[in-house]
Amino acid sequence: MRQLLLFITVILVGLVFISRLFYLQVYNSTANSLFDDNAIRKVYDYPKRGFVYDRNGTLLVANQPAYDVMVIPREVKPLDTLEFCALLKIDKTKFIDTYNKAYHYSPRLPSVFVSHLSKEDYAILQEKMRKFEGFYIQKRSLRKYETTIGANVLGDIGEVNNAIIKKDPYYKMGDLIGKQGIEASYENTLRGVKGIKFIQKDRFNRNIGPYKNGAFDTIPVQGKDITITIDAKLQEYGELLMQNKRGGVIAIEPATGQILAMVAAPSYDPNDLVGRKRSKNFNKLIRDSIAKPLFNRSLQGVYEPGSPFKLMNALIGLQEGVITPNETVTCYAGYKYGNRFMKCHCRVGKRNDLVNGIQESCNAYFATAYRRILDKTGNASTGIDVWSNHAKSFGLGNFLGYDLRVGQKGRIPDRAYYKRVYPKTFYSTYTISNSIGQGEVATTPIQLANMTAAIANRGFFYTPHIIKSIEGETIPEKFTTPKYTSIDKKHFEPVIEGMHQVYKNGTAKWLQVEGIDICGKTGTVENFAIIDSVKTQLTDHSIFVAFAPKDDPKIAIAVFVENGYFGSRFAGKVASLMIEKHIKGFTTRKDLEKWLLERSLEEEYAKQYSGEPFKINRQSTYQFVDKEEFEQLYNRLNAINNASH
Repeated sequence: MRQLLLFITVILVGLVFISRLFYLQVYNSTANSLFDDNAIRKVYDYPKRGFVYDRNGTLLVANQPAYDVMVIPREVKPLDTLEFCALLKIDKTKFIDTYNKAYHYSPRLPSVFVSHLSKEDYAILQEKMRKFEGFYIQKRSLRKYETTIGANVLGDIGEVNNAIIKKDPYYKMGDLIGKQGIEASYENTLRGVKGIKFIQKDRFNRNIGPYKNGAFDTIPVQGKDITITIDAKLQEYGELLMQNKRGGVIAIEPATGQILAMVAAPSYDPNDLVGRKRSKNFNKLIRDSIAKPLFNRSLQGVYEPGSPFKLMNALIGLQEGVITPNETVTCYAGYKYGNRFMKCHCRVGKRNDLVNGIQESCNAYFATAYRRILDKTGNASTGIDVWSNHAKSFGLGNFLGYDLRVGQKGRIPDRAYYKRVYPKTFYSTYTISNSIGQGEVATTPIQLANMTAAIANRGFFYTPHIIKSIEGETIPEKFTTPKYTSIDKKHFEPVIEGMHQVYKNGTAKWLQVEGIDICGKTGTVENFAIIDSVKTQLTDHSIFVAFAPKDDPKIAIAVFVENGYFGSRFAGKVASLMIEKHIKGFTTRKDLEKWLLERSLEEEYAKQYSGEPFKINRQSTYQFVDKEEFEQLYNRLNAINNASH
């Protein structure tokens, strides 16, 4: 019996040892468990991010080698900190703070100690790294922007924070991630997949070679290249025209919804946010609370649309049958409702049909149309919802679903919105300012550009997007599926003819381009700011929408120039030039180019921050740039035009 018991005990002990060996050698020898093994060092192999090309194949974003000094806190031995700091070009305080941060993150996992060493610094440092145990150099790729334009489109990359690491375990301390623009929107596509090497260490913490001959190592998968819809030359041209101005420009190809240009002014050089200078430059940009160069006005700027919104009221009025193209409305230099009067530029007694109403931007015509829409059923409370739903079918009042992460919904009010102010009774005259694109209506430049594209297409649009193609993939179906508005196709022709007459005989007749039939609409919007707790009127905003050619349109555009006053003064000139540039590849209106480059609105923007009293001078809302700056801008313009040829 004792022999049997001894035999069973031996068998059980043997099974325990075999099980333990199996666990250690087989089950526990997986990549996941290796991360917890202190005898194995983990070294990441970072892939190259995918390249970015413009629609014509021009390389916009590439990569350049960079070197990070990594630290594993528990492996750090006493060292000459003064020598080490001198090599890294940091002070001792920075050394201590960075070390403590790395130790807090993880004593046993590597963290970035100093990022983005130059090639020269790397060459000097690598010869002496053996003296500093616990530190090593890791190679990775940094972005290299092959252009100085399109910062709001391209975006940038920066180090992940703790919140990102907790949300996505793929990222480790010191990893880089897209922060803005397409770098952020297409992060998973561009970044690729990290590789990893497991290095066996001996009891003296020295590397002795790959763990299990590299059986668990993985190689990095390079990021995929992408082509974006932006035309780099058109983008550069638009940014130049918007120098010394603030606002946004969006140009869309109506037939596809592809964004041809996305200008946010002021902008900055995307290379400013690369490497060790990134933090300093980013702080400088984000602290500029006046010009706001990081604020993408083309997507995030919310403005009253002004007279371009009259196009929407015309279409809704036609769809609802409350106006006809040939019916006329008499304008008495404005529109009287109750004891109020809304002024207009038309002469007293001018009779306008739909085309003339658009051509002359007649406030009386569109106030009449708006009231008829709301009062059609005899109940403006239901009429406002009918009006609102039509406008929203053009993508207004909501996010458009484009593929950049920033934006604003804008506002198309409905009865629910107005119930807060008018809980019981509601009349069409309460919101008459909506008829001319002011009041409670608010849009972003990209929403107005999309509305214009829908008009150009006679009733449908494609979701605006920045991606043209992805290496080895197809773009999402939502970008290739048309969306139809609630307006019948037949109602678009008289509105388009009115836009055409704006250029031929109306408010934009001085902006015509030979050989191109352009359809457009000017806009001038009141502009207010709170200064010392007082609502103060500033110079009006300049707004313009257009598309061309009239038949088979190739481009739809919306331009907002803050404090630019008349729609044709600044915004209209920018629109006409960019349309010609896109369609012809060159420009003939050199007079418009010179006019824009010569004039700056910086003094206008400075008024409200000056602390000095000022008056609005609508006839002189700009100053001339000095001769040297003009020559620099004009030389850049010539370089762009010559490159296009």
